[in-house]
Amino acid sequence: MKSVYLANPYGFSKQQRQRLLPEIVQALEAIGLEVWEPFSRNNQEERGQEGWAYRVGQADFRDVRESDGIVAIVNGWPPDEGVMVELGMAIALGKPTFLFRDDFRVGTDSIEYPLNLMLFTGLPQKGWEDYYFNSIEELASPAKALVPWAQGN
Repeated sequence: MKSVYLANPYGFSKQQRQRLLPEIVQALEAIGLEVWEPFSRNNQEERGQEGWAYRVGQADFRDVRESDGIVAIVNGWPPDEGVMVELGMAIALGKPTFLFRDDFRVGTDSIEYPLNLMLFTGLPQKGWEDYYFNSIEELASPAKALVPWAQGN
């Protein structure tokens, strides 16, 4: 079973953590992935204690490094800066990269990509659309890149 780091900003909001995050985690698990969700894995630090933020950041970096790939939720304009850092680390490490955005806003100076072109540097030049998902249902599409990757094809 492959592991995927789920870079997301949803853990900061109680409503998003309870309503949005579980549905995405379940969709990824349903296609056979072990989901490493950073808020449930690494955010158990006591916020008042010295060094807590550093320890959380290091744990997240370790998970990005040790996971098999990354699914980054790139909603928002601009997308969450923490997610962007995690995505950049994954791209630099050569991890398979998948982007999820069900936010209809476009924010780019490129006619080719719907977001800043740097977010797409971890995707192939041709066929990048197969690594870009616009709905939770689309995550399970065998015609896109995530399912074949999850199944080792």
